[in-house]
Amino acid sequence: MLQQVFINLISNAFKYTGKKENPTIEIGSYTQDKNVVYYVKDNGAGFDMRYYDKLFGVFQRLHSSNEFDGTGVGLAIIQKIITKHGGKVWAEAKVNEGGCFYISLPNI
Repeated sequence: MLQQVFINLISNAFKYTGKKENPTIEIGSYTQDKNVVYYVKDNGAGFDMRYYDKLFGVFQRLHSSNEFDGTGVGLAIIQKIITKHGGKVWAEAKVNEGGCFYISLPNI
């Protein structure tokens, strides 16, 4: 299931940087307290943080289907899997500047 998390995050980064002239995607990790935090950061379309509460909802899209393909379930799946593994998910973004999605898992 964790493999699906990274497939979804990385696929989203490719999708939302696809219209950028110089797309950049950064994948990394760091430790924080007793957790490992993984992140996928891009310079793509980003999103308006005012709508953050819709981000991880099923079929909640912050971009129209005319702009970007997708069903609106990828981030909801990520959140469900990570929560099931005792972790958490969050994101930061700015419109047209990109976003960064984080997942935190216990360092066992």
